[in-house]
Amino acid sequence: MSESSSMPWQTSGSRLNEGDHDHNLNDGDLTEGLDLGFEGAEDILRTWRRGMRPDLDLTVSEWADKHRKLSSRAAAEPGQYRTARTPYLRAIMDALSPGHPAQRITFMKAAQVGATEAGNNWIGFVIHHAPGPMLAVLPTVEMAKRTSRGRIDPLIEESPALKERVSPARSRDAGNSMLSKEFPGGILVLTGANSATGLRSMPARYVFLDEVDAYPASADEEGDPVSLAEARTTTFAHRRKVFMVSTPTIRGLSRIEREFEASDQRRYFVPCPHCSHMQWLQFERLRWDKGQPDTAAYHCAGCERPISEHHKTEMLARGEWRATAVSSDPNAIGFHLSALYSPIGWKSWEQVAREWLAAQGSDEMLRAARNTLLGETWIESGEAPEWQRLADRRVAFPAQIPAGGLFLTAGADVQKDRIEVDVWAWGRGLESWLVDHIVIPGGPDDPACWERLTALLSQTWTHQNGAIMTLAKLAIDTGYESAAVYAWSRKQGIAQVAPVKGLEGFNRATPVSGPTFVDATVNGRKLKRGARLWTVATATFKAETYRYLRIEKLSDEDRTLGVASPAGTIHLPDWADSEWLKQLVGEQLVTIRNKRGYARQEWQKMRERNEALDTRVYARAAAWILGADRFDERMWRQLEKQAGVETIPAATKADTDTLSEPQAGRIAAPRKRGWRVSTPKYME
Repeated sequence: MSESSSMPWQTSGSRLNEGDHDHNLNDGDLTEGLDLGFEGAEDILRTWRRGMRPDLDLTVSEWADKHRKLSSRAAAEPGQYRTARTPYLRAIMDALSPGHPAQRITFMKAAQVGATEAGNNWIGFVIHHAPGPMLAVLPTVEMAKRTSRGRIDPLIEESPALKERVSPARSRDAGNSMLSKEFPGGILVLTGANSATGLRSMPARYVFLDEVDAYPASADEEGDPVSLAEARTTTFAHRRKVFMVSTPTIRGLSRIEREFEASDQRRYFVPCPHCSHMQWLQFERLRWDKGQPDTAAYHCAGCERPISEHHKTEMLARGEWRATAVSSDPNAIGFHLSALYSPIGWKSWEQVAREWLAAQGSDEMLRAARNTLLGETWIESGEAPEWQRLADRRVAFPAQIPAGGLFLTAGADVQKDRIEVDVWAWGRGLESWLVDHIVIPGGPDDPACWERLTALLSQTWTHQNGAIMTLAKLAIDTGYESAAVYAWSRKQGIAQVAPVKGLEGFNRATPVSGPTFVDATVNGRKLKRGARLWTVATATFKAETYRYLRIEKLSDEDRTLGVASPAGTIHLPDWADSEWLKQLVGEQLVTIRNKRGYARQEWQKMRERNEALDTRVYARAAAWILGADRFDERMWRQLEKQAGVETIPAATKADTDTLSEPQAGRIAAPRKRGWRVSTPKYME
C-alpha cells in the first residue's frame, strides 16, 4: 500500500502530526521517550506504522481500472484494463476487496468470460494495497509454472505500481522465482493441486483456486486439494478470502457445482431493451431458424420479442447480480455465468449456436459444449440398457466379419477355471461388430489353456469380401494371476499382445496410458522390467459402451436406402445368447459420497458375472493402443484396400487438391517423399 494513501492508525494518547509523519518521529506519538538515535530507526518506524494501518478503502475493480495494464503476451485486448468491458465482473472483484464481508467466493462459469483476469486483478490489488501471504493453486505444478510465465510476470511488468514492488524475475533477488513472488508485507506462492507439499507450505490470508474441477481427487494421497488449501487460512479468521473459479464438469463430481449450490447462487439479471423486463440469460431462450445459426437471437421471457446481438452491451451495463437461493454459509456467495454474456467481439450468440449444432450427435462434444458454453455440469448416464432391447437388435451377419469391419481386436478375461475371449471387428467412427466369443477351459494353472490362447493369436476369420484376417491386438487382464499373464505375454512379444490393468475413475483425455515396465517371472527366473503393462481407465470405456448401446438401430427402410449407421454403433450377432447380453449390461454407474460429503462416481455390479463387459473394455483398449482413435483418412483407406472394401466414395481429384491446401491456423509442413505405407502383418 502506498505510504501516502492513508493515515496511521490513531491510538489513545497519540498526537500524530498531520503533515509528513514518517519524518517527524518524536512528536508526541507512541514513540515518545524512545531512543531513536540509531541508524535505521526511521525505516523501522516507517515499517511499523505501515503495519498499523487498516486496509485501504478501495475495491479491486477500482484498482484495476486505475492501475492494471494488459499485456499483449497474455490478453487479446492489450492496454488499460476496463471493467466496463465485462461489467458482470465488477461485483465479483469487489467481493474480493477487504471491505466486503464475504470470505468464500465461488464463480462457476463458461470458458473465456474473463474470470482468470478477475483473479489476476485481485493478485495485483493484494500486492499493491492489501499485502499479505497469498496462495494461488492451479491443477498441476506445470500449469502453475506456465501461469507464472504467461500471466503473473506480464501482470507485474506491465503495471508500474506492481513493478516497483516486485523484483524483476531475472534479478539476483531470490524473492522473485518461478513459483514465488515476494513484495513488501507479503508473498505470492503458486503451486499445483497435485503437490501436497505446496498446499501445506505456508499460512495464507488469500487463496485463489483456479479451475478446481481439473484438480486431482487427492494431492499425493494426502487428501482433497481444496480442503488442504483452505486449511492454510484458518489463523486469519474473518480476514481471509478464498476465491474458487472453474468451468464445471460432471454432475455429482464437480467441485465448483457443489460449492455454487451451497452458496446464494447469484445470477446476472439484465433488462430487455424492449420491455425492460429483468431476466438472467438462459440457453433455452436463444433461438434460430433450423440450420441457420446466423439468425440466432435471444427471446425475452417477458415480451417474447427477439433481442438482437447489438443490444448486449447496454444490457450488460445495466445488469445486476441477484441471489436466487439462501446460502448454507452466511460468509459464502456464489456466481454463475454462461457464454451468452460474453461481450461483443468475444463470443457471439451466433457462435454459441454454431458450436451447439456442431456438437450434436456426439456425447463427448455435447459434454464439452455444456461445460464450456453453458457453464453447467454434464449428467453422465450410467444407467444400464435393458438386455431385452439388445436382444431385439441382434441380426444375422452375412459373414464372420461384415463389410464395415476393417481390423480385429480381442479382450481376454482371466478367471480361476477359464479364460474368456471376445473378438470385435472395428470400422470407421469406431463402429463395431461382435465377431466371436470363445471360452478356454482350464484357467491360468493349466499349460494347455495358455497353449489354446496362443493358438488363438494365429486363428483367422473371414471378411464378407473374402479377405482373411487375424487379430491385430489382444489385450489381456492382469488382475488375476498377474505373474502367469506377464510370463505368457512376454513369450508372445509386444506386437500382438498387450497386458492391461484396470484403474478406477475416468480419464477421457487418455483412457489408456503406458506402457510401463513390470517384473516378470519366466521359467522360475525373475526378470526385472520383463513385461510391458498398459493401464486402462475402465470407467471411461464402460460409459462409452453404454452410450453406443443406446444408439437407435437403423430401420429397414434406412438400410434399404443405404443410410450409414451412426459412429460408435455396436452390432450384435444373432448367436449372442441372453447370458452374454446380461453380462454386457451387468454394471451401473452410481454416485458415492464419503463421510465428508464429497462425491465420486464408480461402477458397481448388478449381477455376479460381467465378463462380456470386461472383455469389451479390453478389446476397446486394444483398439486404442493400435491408434484407432487417431487414424487419419489415409490409414482408413489403406485398411479398406486390404479388406477389399470401400466404406465411403473415393475423393475426387478436386477434393484431394482442396485437402492438400494449407488450412487456416495450421502450419503446412513440406511433404516428405520416399515414404510408403506397409501392410500390417495381421492383415496379410
